[in-house]
Amino acid sequence: MAVEIKVPSVGESITEGILSRWLKKDGDAVRSGEPLFELETDKATQEVPSPADGVLSIGVKEGERVAIGSVIGGIDPQAKPKPRKTDNEPAVPKAAQRETVLSPAARQMVADAGVDIRQLHGSGREGRITKEDVLTYLSATGDRPSAIGQEAASAPSPAPKPRELKGEGPTADSRQPIAEARETRERMSGIRQRIAARLVEAQQTAAILTTFNEIDLSAVLALRAKYKEAFLKKHDVSLGLMGFFVKACVEALRAFPVVNARIDGSDIIYHHYYDLGVAVSTDKGLMVPVVRDTDRKSFAQIEKDIAALAQKAREGKITVNDLQGGTFTITNGGVFGSLLSTPIVNPPQSAILGMHTIQKRPVAVDEQVVIRPMMYVALSYDHRLIDGREAVRFLVRIKECIEAPERILLEM
Repeated sequence: MAVEIKVPSVGESITEGILSRWLKKDGDAVRSGEPLFELETDKATQEVPSPADGVLSIGVKEGERVAIGSVIGGIDPQAKPKPRKTDNEPAVPKAAQRETVLSPAARQMVADAGVDIRQLHGSGREGRITKEDVLTYLSATGDRPSAIGQEAASAPSPAPKPRELKGEGPTADSRQPIAEARETRERMSGIRQRIAARLVEAQQTAAILTTFNEIDLSAVLALRAKYKEAFLKKHDVSLGLMGFFVKACVEALRAFPVVNARIDGSDIIYHHYYDLGVAVSTDKGLMVPVVRDTDRKSFAQIEKDIAALAQKAREGKITVNDLQGGTFTITNGGVFGSLLSTPIVNPPQSAILGMHTIQKRPVAVDEQVVIRPMMYVALSYDHRLIDGREAVRFLVRIKECIEAPERILLEM
């Protein structure tokens, strides 16, 4: 009796997802707990393990939208896996292999021009030979496609002269490089769709303003330089800037609890815990995994949590639980060289801190002009809940903690 493969529940608010990729082929032998397929939702992409040992039977193609709880295939514990091609089996001739990946237009052009398809290189998906590949080859070899080939390629041009068909040499326009496609279309991922929807939601439902300040990082950078090797040796994690900013945010949120609150209808919900989201850039878009209870954790534990969550996000192993429940967010555009930006609040949160690149600039200190490592910081906030006074003072508090990091340790 085959074991059904069902789409698992990944969150209370999620009713469907996209089967983005099978990690095994139809007919493969799989083991229980082995990663079987990737499920993409509007919040995360995660690997789903096999529910049993046996042979896989795929029932849903990659890229299809599937409902939570639906059956997408099966695993037969008693079936034998399909035989795979081995090195001892006779190789399929290249011509036969290529014939199956010729586009219709390319196939017609190859037949008309008498081209040996073994000389062609496919640039299409999975090595598919396109009409542009044939035209490129003909142009490079000095041959000229016939009128029939040109028509099949949908490339309007004057009829070739008789001498061109006799191979007397290419014309000037046949030497011109073949233009690449001017646009392509691909499906927007579920995560990107969700990001887009949330950003629009934030702009339409909240009154977002941004205030700025700049921070002298001399003290923090000197502290890191002095203790980074000992810190790494003891805790097996690097001492980064983010740990300082997380701790500074906790102190500022304690001082101004409204920044850590959110609006729920006509009520204000004050959070008495500090779950901070730390934005991470991935190939599939920006994700904001949450570091829990940051007020109760050491620098080392915070750095370890951030590193682990960032790795999970970039490997596509982040879970919905990793992304839910944050009360405040920190994003660092400085890693990409951003000097200044206005980050958008991550609803239902009420504020977000934007860090930026560190730049050595001349500043006035004790009536002297000195060069210091400076960073612009930005706080975007929902003006429906947070007044400008609280927003400005919140940033000043962070500035004080970073410029005198002993304040963080002494909670002053």
